[in-house]
Amino acid sequence: MIIELISSDFDALLKGIAPRHLHLVQDSAIAPPEVLAMLNRLATDVGATFSPSAWMIVEDDEIVGLCSVIKIPQDGKIHIGYGVAPSRQGRGCTTRAIGQLLVWARSDPRVSLVSAETGVENIASQRVLERNGFIRIGERIDAEDGPLICWEAMAV
Repeated sequence: MIIELISSDFDALLKGIAPRHLHLVQDSAIAPPEVLAMLNRLATDVGATFSPSAWMIVEDDEIVGLCSVIKIPQDGKIHIGYGVAPSRQGRGCTTRAIGQLLVWARSDPRVSLVSAETGVENIASQRVLERNGFIRIGERIDAEDGPLICWEAMAV
């Protein structure tokens, strides 16, 4: 399931504490501290004009990953990013979470389109999007991440 992340949740995660009586993955981190700090800043920036903007991916009361809106939405389009702890990959957690995110997006009149990008080598992430009805719309080269595949799913 996905649960909205709020500022106090990020504060707890940055301290290595699970918020809201949940549990943290014990055998691998959901994200390095610098990534959590960056996502917290991003959630604050996006959250100033659009909320919710970040979610915990939770399975059996364990926080296994995160999902967030990674750009300030424009014209009904939200752009998402997501990640799951390495030890929880391949279990369907991400596919279920992105499916739930789409259900939320389709119920929110502010959202008409959800987009995402995956590395060309990241087959697992590509399958997550395909399973949730995302359509491959092109490719681009990112200065930091290299070659990416661009995806979109209608939310209306």
